[in-house]
Amino acid sequence: MFRVFPRVVVDREDVHPVVTLLCLFRRGRSATYRKTTRTVTQIAGSVGKKTAAEGSGRAFDILMIWRKHTRMATSTGECSLALEGERTSADGKSVKNHLLLSIGEDEFSRFRPHLRYVDLPHHASLHEPNQKLDFVFFPNKGLVSLVVATREGKTVEVGVVGREGLVGIPAAVGLNRSPHRAVVQIEGTASKMAVTALTAVLPSVTQFQVLANRYAVVQGMQAAQTAACNRLHGIEQRLARWLLIMQDRVDSGVLLITHDFLATMLGTDRPSVSVAAGSLQRKELIACTRGAVRVLKRKGLETAACECYSVVQQFNGAVGIK
Repeated sequence: MFRVFPRVVVDREDVHPVVTLLCLFRRGRSATYRKTTRTVTQIAGSVGKKTAAEGSGRAFDILMIWRKHTRMATSTGECSLALEGERTSADGKSVKNHLLLSIGEDEFSRFRPHLRYVDLPHHASLHEPNQKLDFVFFPNKGLVSLVVATREGKTVEVGVVGREGLVGIPAAVGLNRSPHRAVVQIEGTASKMAVTALTAVLPSVTQFQVLANRYAVVQGMQAAQTAACNRLHGIEQRLARWLLIMQDRVDSGVLLITHDFLATMLGTDRPSVSVAAGSLQRKELIACTRGAVRVLKRKGLETAACECYSVVQQFNGAVGIK
């Protein structure tokens, strides 16, 4: 059985047409009932319905009930179907963050009332340097960069956070500020939690404390290795390393990123990034298009990267990165 939050239960045989229908509505691609009915009708016949009309009718029944209780639109276009028993935030949205999925049910139940689903728009700033941390974010999807910004306006990335971790990790170890800016590099979603709520539950969530401390240590090692890399290695090696780290966390061969943003993250200028990317592209390791980089040969990219990638990669399993 599947659950369409907050109150609708869907039989397994209904899931395919319902998911399709909700995705169409969320993405604004079904301007009329007739158009959506046609799409669902085509699918419904393949999931064991006696008639296609019966399948689409059932899907619309479910949709109409579901719409009474939830908002249909999100900027990411994701459907909010969740498996029965799957962990969800207080507002009924599916939780995909590794830290929150790795703790026991008793500990998660202490977090759940304080978790709020939020979108993470591209380039949004989640924290500013040395400002008080009011919220932490558990990413479900997307990627957040931790950036050092100087008084001269220069920036360089010192770490990244995906669904394996937590944005605002200092709050999990009793600190209320961070010297880093946290900026969304690839848009996604997260579960947001007030630092006051996190502080209140920390004494009773010992398993989470162990995982958060481990993650903080790995993040610190990542920052140290990045600092050494930025000082000692060339831009092409650093770009290859950075693309690999990014791909590890987004599970996609296509990385939605511009050369301008790459330059900011790597602490260099756009022409240097373009030259390095052009070199990797001539070796047929990547393919660059406007606003995106596609990884073509991962093994070759690993060879092109400096040893800093393998130094950090060996700890991926410890923090839930495959």
